[in-house]
Amino acid sequence: MEHGPSVLSLAIVVLAALLTPILVNRLKVSFLPVVVAEIIVGVIIGNSFLNIVDPGDPWLNILSTLGFIFLMFLSGLEIDFDAFIQKTDKSRKSKVLKRPLPNILLLTLSIFAGIALLSLVFALLMKWAGIFDDVFLLVIIISTISLGVVVPTLKETNLITRQMGQVILLVAVIADLVTMIMLAFYSQLYADSSQPIWLMGILVVFAVLFYLLGRVMHQAQFLKQLNNGTMQIGIRGVFALIIMLVALAEGVGAENILGAFIAGCIVSLLKPDTDMVTKLDSFGYGFFIPIFFIMVGVELDLPSLFQDSRIFVMIPVLLAAFFLSKVIPVAVLLRYFDARRVTAASFLLTSTLSLVIASAVIAEQIGMITGEESGMFILSAVIACIITPVLFKQLYPMHEEVDKMIDVTIIGNNQLTVPVANSIAGGLYNVKLIFHRNFSDARGSNSENMEFHEIQEYSHEALEALGAFDADILVVGANDSSINWKVAGLAKDAGIERIIYRVDDPSQEREVKDLGYELFSTMLSSKTLLKGLIESPNMIDLLSDQETSIYEIHMNNYRYDSMSLRNFPFAGDIIFLRILRGQESLVPHGDTPLQVDDKIFVTGTTEYVEELKRELELY
Repeated sequence: MEHGPSVLSLAIVVLAALLTPILVNRLKVSFLPVVVAEIIVGVIIGNSFLNIVDPGDPWLNILSTLGFIFLMFLSGLEIDFDAFIQKTDKSRKSKVLKRPLPNILLLTLSIFAGIALLSLVFALLMKWAGIFDDVFLLVIIISTISLGVVVPTLKETNLITRQMGQVILLVAVIADLVTMIMLAFYSQLYADSSQPIWLMGILVVFAVLFYLLGRVMHQAQFLKQLNNGTMQIGIRGVFALIIMLVALAEGVGAENILGAFIAGCIVSLLKPDTDMVTKLDSFGYGFFIPIFFIMVGVELDLPSLFQDSRIFVMIPVLLAAFFLSKVIPVAVLLRYFDARRVTAASFLLTSTLSLVIASAVIAEQIGMITGEESGMFILSAVIACIITPVLFKQLYPMHEEVDKMIDVTIIGNNQLTVPVANSIAGGLYNVKLIFHRNFSDARGSNSENMEFHEIQEYSHEALEALGAFDADILVVGANDSSINWKVAGLAKDAGIERIIYRVDDPSQEREVKDLGYELFSTMLSSKTLLKGLIESPNMIDLLSDQETSIYEIHMNNYRYDSMSLRNFPFAGDIIFLRILRGQESLVPHGDTPLQVDDKIFVTGTTEYVEELKRELELY
């Protein structure tokens, strides 16, 4: 009886993929990206040392190719296109900014333009020195930045939503997009293909059509009903999209990974929910992608590589080019941030892996470089990925980045605002109460966490001089509605995200809500209180008791993202009552995972609640 190809090599690689993250965790080498560890494990079991895996195994070739395709798909999926239209807050002050940032898109585009230009300079210098002749390939390899390293590092350090984190992220996104397009043109230009380069335009046309079709399907209610259980229509649609675009890319003479990358970009633009992204990550990083990275290591022949004397020149020169091509353009940020933060950002942007491997593999396949040269590029990328995240975490002053106090500005000095200001001042809140001397019916005195400021007029200049807009929350609670309207507009223009607006005229409520303000009304509050006293008299006592009140916490700390409540390390007198997640209202239990942007309702003593708010909200 005939047997098909042996699955022994596949079994060894799958077992290695299973054990690698366990070893990384148990050996406490968390600074090492798992994908780099998988390449190292592949080196050990492959041609360089144990030689127990057959690189020509057909099972492994198919699964490794699928892993490569899925890696490029997830690279496209990781791109957040909203970053390109995100507005930078120019008016609010920051403790880490020397001056307000300009337009963040123009700033990051100029930084990447500098990176690309210096990459060309270093590529020409390496050709002139006789180190490597392919200038186009060198420009791609030197200028690329690994989103797969940058994004997890920024999330782990809770910098992804802060000014420096946004700058780093957008530079990496631009680099990923541009270098992927450059790689597509490189392969089309030098591959032995009879297809003209203009045929790649067909791929773009179909990508637009698939995106428009995806938008229609994304809104179809009957398809949403097929997204559970054994049907999983969303996952099926994503895989169909990947395969169709990969096949189309090959049909027009382009590399299949370009089709996969475009598929990832399309899915990202369609804004899939968190559950969908988690499932796709599970498919990729749980099976296909580890096989690809392990096989990269298996095919590396380090003994042969080190017999080539060029390696002792090429790898140090490449590492220097990686860093210098980033640190010089990023130096423009010294106008806005201190030298330590800028240097740390340069190191993180030096991290490069997936597209270097993709470039090396493709260039070797089309005969532009030798296997030894491909190995040198991959080895330099692995070394960079090991070193740069560690240096970033060591250099970046994390403890100075987080201000764990919430600044509140309250407009109006009356019998409503003063008692509220006094009750919240101290502990978690710094309160600044600003009032006009002619519109005041209550008085207060300054304290450590409470400031009273008298103002001549509610002009932008006067409010700015008092630091009214240097706040996380602004409450407009003056007795005069025209003052509230004017100050709220100024605060919105200044970039304050949370504006709480006092409404005394019910006809104004709709207009206030449409502007994005949170409203409170004395009439509405009185109605709610009376209704509560009638229906739940003991509940009103519970809510008004400072030690047993219900509090809302906005989860912003990426360190606890996807962590179950059972494993949550916070020990305190706290009960989790409810979690609002998008349109869902969840009753939490031990296995409920926390997610960034959750609205968490808890009860407990004030001391523990404030500590939890500091930890999760990271103001």
